[in-house]
Order: sequence, then structure tokens, then C-alpha cells
Amino acid sequence: MAEVKSRVNVYSKLTVVSSRPIEPGKTHRLSGLDQSMGLHTLHTIFYYRVNPFPNSDLTNHRASLSEHLSSYPAVTGRLARAEDGEWVVKCNDAGVRTLRAKVVTTIDEWLRSARGSEELDLTAWEDMPDDPSIWSPFRIQINDFEGGGLAIGLSCTHMHADLTSLISLVKSWAELHRGEPISHPPVFHRQLSSNTNTKSTECYAKQSKAEPLPQVKMATATFRFSNSIIKQCLSQIHVTCPGATPFDALAALFWMRILKLKPPGNNHTRKLSICIDFRRRMNPPLPLGYFGNALHFSQLSLNALDGDILGHVAATRLVHLHVAEVREEEIWSTIDWFESNRGQSMPLFRMYGSELTCVSLEHTIDVLGGENGNNDTCQSLMYEVMFKNDERPVHVSCHVGNVEGEGLITILPSSEGGLGRTVMVTLPEEEIDKLCEDEAILGLEPTMIMNGRK
Repeated sequence: MAEVKSRVNVYSKLTVVSSRPIEPGKTHRLSGLDQSMGLHTLHTIFYYRVNPFPNSDLTNHRASLSEHLSSYPAVTGRLARAEDGEWVVKCNDAGVRTLRAKVVTTIDEWLRSARGSEELDLTAWEDMPDDPSIWSPFRIQINDFEGGGLAIGLSCTHMHADLTSLISLVKSWAELHRGEPISHPPVFHRQLSSNTNTKSTECYAKQSKAEPLPQVKMATATFRFSNSIIKQCLSQIHVTCPGATPFDALAALFWMRILKLKPPGNNHTRKLSICIDFRRRMNPPLPLGYFGNALHFSQLSLNALDGDILGHVAATRLVHLHVAEVREEEIWSTIDWFESNRGQSMPLFRMYGSELTCVSLEHTIDVLGGENGNNDTCQSLMYEVMFKNDERPVHVSCHVGNVEGEGLITILPSSEGGLGRTVMVTLPEEEIDKLCEDEAILGLEPTMIMNGRK
């Protein structure tokens, strides 16, 4: 079978360094939680209908990026092993690899026809070599579409940052580019440790001892649900589950529908690993600009009394209560567990996919909107990334690399704002095709983004 030619052609590469020198010998310590993410990478893509960098070369945005990177020494540095075997970042200002590419189609045609795997062509990445001393752990790719649209793809190791950090990094760059003050300045050195211990760490211990997963080709589908549909859905759910969020409803829906796709007796998918951001759950809260990983994974299971499939309202209530019951003590317990297991002997963790995993980005909406984002006019952090005044992204994608096994559900804000949500699902390829035809999901009238399926 002939190889399909990529529609994305890279024509320029350079390395951007910070505009101000960094003090010699500076290092950035990665936390135990950071190092636990070593198997995974992150890739975010911001789509713009109007190109904020119209020049054919990279000089239009290079100056603002160089100035911006002066505040992010851990981004321009390089990974190294410390004497005790732990990963640290040498803040030597080796720079960020930056590429520019031409996409041989329009942005509208791309968003309609691209495959989930093809979307990653808009990002630049190379796996970390044995010697990472000259390897750039952050990469930016600027992609020009025919007709004037643009996509900015940013990739990094998950050890360095979580999705909130990555989005804040781009948002701060956009603010500096527009000459505005930075809303959430980066905070790098914040000690996360408390000396507590609970049973909540058991699921992490199991993830570090999991058997290798069979190699299965994974695929991604993206669904966009409107504000009006989600509002209608929640109005029915709130009768018996007041306070339920769009995340609760959509996580429950996709969990139950994916469970139907699995063969009988598949106990893994009866469990849902829920990933939430804990910045605002701490007392006092961590600043949104905290740069690193602030994620908490907890496990939700169906028991024998629940049966094989719950109704949507019952499943939503189960998810809602589980998320609401996550306490600060449980979060500290997992942080301390990772700190006590850090070092060169720290096992590799498959944080996403060993069990069906669902990631929430609801906290990025609370920053700008009302309680739980239940405001028709609220906007999210990622859709405030504007390099030109009032030119918001028309779409934002977030991918996690090296997801295998049961799959990943990521529930993001949508460009519409309000209660509208985008759901990105990564599953084994044959399951994705079935999920895209599921009547319960299609009943909520989603728009399929990048629906270039076979």
C-alpha cells in the first residue's frame, strides 16, 4: 500500500533562545509527580482563522518569543541526570526548537477532513535520545494554511508540564506579543510535600507494576457539543443531581458508551481513571501560573450492584460525587508517595490508558467564567490565547502521547464558550469507528471535527 503523502511541509527550522542571559549553574528540580509522567508527551494545537504572523519567515514572532522565554528558563534548558540519579533541567538557555510549515489546504478543509493522527503533523517531536544534553524538550511549529489560516503546535515532555502549564505558556506569549501584562506569571519553585499517607496511592503503585500492553493501533475522534445541547442535557440531570457539570455528564456518557464496545468480562473498562487539576483544590490554592504537573488521578469503579451499564443520569451522579469527594489530604498523599519513590529507580508509570482515563479541563473555564462554568458568556483560558486583539482560536486540540490500552477521553472547552464542550477520544482504531456511530452520542448532535476516518 502506497504511503499517504503528508499535507504539512516543513520549510524552516531554527532555535530560539531567551533575550536575557540566565544565571550560570541554574537548575530546575523536577518533582516526583513530574518524573512519574516520563512515558508521556503533550501536544497542543491552536487554530486561527486570521494569521497573526503573516510574514513568510519566522522573524514576525521570534522577538516576542525570545523575550517571553526569558521568564521560562526551564523551557529553554536541557534534561540531565543529577548525582542522585534524578532528572533535573539544566537552565543553560539552549533554546526551543521552532519550525515553520505550509499546509496544502485551507483551515476549514483541514478541520473537516484531517484524521486525528494526521493532526500531529502540525506539531514537531522527536523522542528523547539516550543523551538528552542537546535535545530540545519543547518544540513549536507554526503552520500556514492556504487562504490565510494558521495553527500553532506546541509539544513537550509531560515531565516538564501539564496541559494547564502548556496553555498558560502560550497565553503568556500571546499577551506579551500584544504588549499586555502577563495574567498568570510562571511560578517554578513551589515545594509540594506534606508527610501524609492514605490508601489513595494504591492505584499509582498498580500502574507502576502493570504488565506491558499489547500493541494495538490507536485512533482519535473529536466531538464538539453545543452550549444549547449541554444546557438542555444538564437541565434534565439537575433534577436528581444538582450541581452536575458538563464534565460529569460527558464523562459518564462516553464511559458508558465505550463500555458497550468492549468484550464481555473486560473488567478494565468498568473502571474509570479520572484526572483533575489540583491547583485550586489546595489551601492556599496554587497559582494558575504554577509550572509543572498539578494533576491528581483517582479511580472510579462500577460494582456488582450497578450492573453492566448505568443510565446516563445515574452514571453522571456517580462521576459527580466522585470528583466532588476528592479532598486535599488525598492529593497530598499521592504527592508524598511520588516524592518517596523518586530517583533513578523510580518505575515507569503509564498514567493514561492502562485503564480508561478521562481528563477534565473544567478548571480552565472557572478562571474566567461563573461557578462550574455555568455561564452562557464565559470563556476559557485556552480560547483567550490571542496574538491579535479579539482574534481567538477557532479550535484547540490537546493530545497526550503514548496512550495505549483502554484509551483516553479528554473533555475541553469549545470555541463557542458557555457550556459548550469538545471531547477528544483516543481508542483502539476499530472501537473509534463504532463510537462515531453510537446513537446515544449522536443524539446530542455533536459536530465531528477532523472526521477523516476510513
